[in-house]
Amino acid sequence: MRKKLNISVIGTGYVGLITGAGLASLGNKVICVDIDEDKVGRINRKDPPIYEKGLKELLEKVVPNNLKATTELKNTINETSVTFICVGTPSRKKGDTYFKQLDDVSKEIGLALKEKQKGHLIIVKSTVLPGTTEEKVIKTIEKFSGKKYGIHFGAVMNPEFLREGSALDDFFNPDRIVIGSTDSRSLKSARKIYENFKCPILEATFKEAEMIKYASNSFLATKLSFINEVGNVCKRLGINTNVIAKGMGLDYRISPKFLRSGIGFGGSCFPKDVSALVFKATEVGYNTRLLRAVLDVNHDQPIRLLELLENTGPLKQRKIAVLGLTFKAGTDDTRESPSLSIIKELLLEESELHIYDPMAMNHVKKLFPHLNYEKTAQDAVNNSEIVLILTEWPEFKKVDYGEKLVIDGKNLFNDDKPKNYEGICW
Repeated sequence: MRKKLNISVIGTGYVGLITGAGLASLGNKVICVDIDEDKVGRINRKDPPIYEKGLKELLEKVVPNNLKATTELKNTINETSVTFICVGTPSRKKGDTYFKQLDDVSKEIGLALKEKQKGHLIIVKSTVLPGTTEEKVIKTIEKFSGKKYGIHFGAVMNPEFLREGSALDDFFNPDRIVIGSTDSRSLKSARKIYENFKCPILEATFKEAEMIKYASNSFLATKLSFINEVGNVCKRLGINTNVIAKGMGLDYRISPKFLRSGIGFGGSCFPKDVSALVFKATEVGYNTRLLRAVLDVNHDQPIRLLELLENTGPLKQRKIAVLGLTFKAGTDDTRESPSLSIIKELLLEESELHIYDPMAMNHVKKLFPHLNYEKTAQDAVNNSEIVLILTEWPEFKKVDYGEKLVIDGKNLFNDDKPKNYEGICW
């Protein structure tokens, strides 16, 4: 039986908290580190600072016996033998990646290791461009610790493949685990952490492991933009895109996954990762024509819904229900959500918006405090003339839409569609 480890996880966003709670549930002693005192307090009270199915129940089981949170990074490094770096790496407007959090954490880890006598394994789980682990993380730790990678401390790149809304299931039942390093001892230690997971474990170099993450997300984003492009053509030809997608998906080489047309992808991964890969490619002198097109199609996809809406007449002072604020169901994450861009356009048209989302209204109220936020989806529909479905929350299927026009941007209905129904590209 594998020896249980003392593990630290730096960063308590989706990746960090899911990773920490998951590892704690397997019997490891885990300390989560974050500079946000509110997040730390909530975790220690078993109150997850993010919404994710099953996370609250898991925290109830592992806190405080196997998991606790703190703002003290230095002491935590001394108390643990493995550290997962799970801080955010957001995109700038140009597409390049903002690395300040990663740089700061790498420096702090280096300063902590300077006084530590025992060896330590650093596992980078943050999404970083090829070359980052070696050129930024390892070199920064070496600089501030005075120690050498491969001798005094180990390092591994271990990309995450968690889907928001299904993150815990993805943690416990992964398709694959990728570990990248140039140090055999580091790879061996990382393998031991995952030895009870029943999936392929792929060993790679740092750059290969980093690139696998970007390539995977870029491919999935490409499938989504592809089916949306096909859907836009099918809409004009009077063809049901869903039937086309079903026929395509029966080919095992294609598969039906990520062939559901709609208003485009959002969230913290696809837009950011595709943009970052395009930027990096440009930096090294290559024009990524396909990936640029993927982003262009995705950027324009919400416009298809607005065009349908404009065909119904002037939008000024029209009462419009907006059902759904998150980029997908099962999360409270509104980052890069197409819903927000549609709301902005409708506000420019001076429409009267009635908003409902089961998880994200408190977040969006900070951006748009003057909108009408309804207690239920039915209330939003009752107070409106037209309904826009912008997130595929299952509860929206149970709403009584009556004779009102429903424009569906997320392909929510297969059967039992509302009486006056329009899909944006099917």
